[in-house]
Amino acid sequence: MAGKKRTARILGAVTLALFLAACGGGTPKELPLENYTPEQIYKRGEYELEVSKDPEGALRYFTEVERLYPYTEWSKRALIMQAFTYHENKEYEDARAAAQRFLDFYPGDKDAPYAKFLLALSYYDQIDEVGRDQGLTFQALIALRDVIEEYPESDYAKSAMLKFDMAFDHLAAKEMEIGRYYLKGKHYTAAINRFRVVVEDFQTTTHTAEALHRLVESYLALGLTDEAQTAGAVLGYNYQSSPFYDDTFRLLKGQGLAPEAKGDNWLNTVYRQMIKGEWL
Repeated sequence: MAGKKRTARILGAVTLALFLAACGGGTPKELPLENYTPEQIYKRGEYELEVSKDPEGALRYFTEVERLYPYTEWSKRALIMQAFTYHENKEYEDARAAAQRFLDFYPGDKDAPYAKFLLALSYYDQIDEVGRDQGLTFQALIALRDVIEEYPESDYAKSAMLKFDMAFDHLAAKEMEIGRYYLKGKHYTAAINRFRVVVEDFQTTTHTAEALHRLVESYLALGLTDEAQTAGAVLGYNYQSSPFYDDTFRLLKGQGLAPEAKGDNWLNTVYRQMIKGEWL
């Protein structure tokens, strides 16, 4: 029995070697792919990807496995490899399509978390510079959240959390960029609206301290001293070590003011919630 198994392995290896040689040489003797097993075709795809560094060639073989041997174990492997290869080749829409197809066909498979993660990455890796439209950032956040919520114990959840935070920070950066643009143009109300979004909706990002400082600048420019002082108070309580607080303190002091919660405004509500813990 052992001899038969050994012979079968040798014959399989020889067959695969002949297949690789035929495909690699592109000779007239190359047989149609239908003449090879799904494993042989799949391994040829791996060879093209890992050795030849030819993702397009690899995709040909992975796609053919799925076409010729649908609903087999090798077809399933080839489908996840399609998603991976498309992503590596920066063909993000095709990567999403392959990953989603895998999830539709094999929702309970052990590789489903990876397929979901690849789908999220296909959005995340397309996030443009801050100055561009942020639609893909929103889609990346949704897809990354799905990974975290649906597969919290998977190897991909932690990475998804880190990328979620970075994408979230990216959106805050966009709001800050627009707010600075309005502030520079002395469109103070429009600037305030953008900085307010950062303070209220993106408190956990790295941009909150600057947003509060820019609010102080904007409110002082409009003569709204209560709001400016309250923004300074929130900044001082949460980010006293920030250089933005030093700038804010000097700015307020220069007008005979100090950072303190004053008046009845949205920032006073933020102050009560963040500092006093009063949510009602």
